[in-house]
Amino acid sequence: MKKKIILSSLTLAGLGWLAISDYFFKYAMTTYKKKPESKELSGRDALYRDKLGFKEFEKQEWILRVDSNISLYANYLDNHSKKTTILLHGFMSDGDSMAGFAKMFYDLGYNVLLPDARAHGRSSGEYIGYGWVEKDDILRWIKKAIGYTGDDTQIVVMGQSMGGATAMMVSGLKLPKQVKAFIEDCGYSSVKEEVDYQAGNLFGLPKVIRKPLIKTMSGINRIENGFFLKRASSVKQLRKNTRPFLFIHGGKDHFVPTEMVYQNYAATNAPKFLWVAPLAGHALSYPMYKNKYRQVIKAFLKKYIH
Repeated sequence: MKKKIILSSLTLAGLGWLAISDYFFKYAMTTYKKKPESKELSGRDALYRDKLGFKEFEKQEWILRVDSNISLYANYLDNHSKKTTILLHGFMSDGDSMAGFAKMFYDLGYNVLLPDARAHGRSSGEYIGYGWVEKDDILRWIKKAIGYTGDDTQIVVMGQSMGGATAMMVSGLKLPKQVKAFIEDCGYSSVKEEVDYQAGNLFGLPKVIRKPLIKTMSGINRIENGFFLKRASSVKQLRKNTRPFLFIHGGKDHFVPTEMVYQNYAATNAPKFLWVAPLAGHALSYPMYKNKYRQVIKAFLKKYIH
């Protein structure tokens, strides 16, 4: 009788642990109980005029059918150029959230492609891959852009936050020669490290709880989403990168901690540049240091895109 009680207790404890792990999986890796980022413009936004100008651009809608279940959407701004930038947005946002960046690149003479990641914006999908799944989607967009603009096009991939991590993960793939450079702004070093950080930062969970919780959650993600969290590493992908890379991060970023950019920067042996915006929080380097930000981007592009 006593053994049955012990076994029942262990079974209940195990089921309870799985339920908690499943909750954190849904919280982190799906759109469960999340509201998309607001698209309402504010005159107090330092990029207000750029975002307003973006609305006036004529946009083409591009669609990729990945399989029977996934359709991916993007907006394309045709600047009739042989230079194209692909802009990758952050978590729970969409391509239009990169409007300020789109205006900057368009003014620099680039065509601009703004994809909605899986499970974001108009794109379908149940799960969020934090860049690991999306990297293959971006390779598809790269090939579509080349097909549209021609073999002599030059492509720059830039992302912010989750989009920054996606750009870093893309950089480790076997890429067409037309991809000339990468830029990332406040991307994390790996999905596992970011989830671990947020479990402590947002929920206050101690390491002794976070470690087994993330391990179980990673197993659930492998079953549902196709990969273990530790596999999705910006650092590991950057070690395979051969293209010039510009790294940008806010010096006061407490969402994707600033220390991660130094790990990312150290990982690649390709030509690389680092700028830390001293007082900027997460994803605030551009609006807080608008002129400097543009100067850094422009100087980097001038070296590698002609």
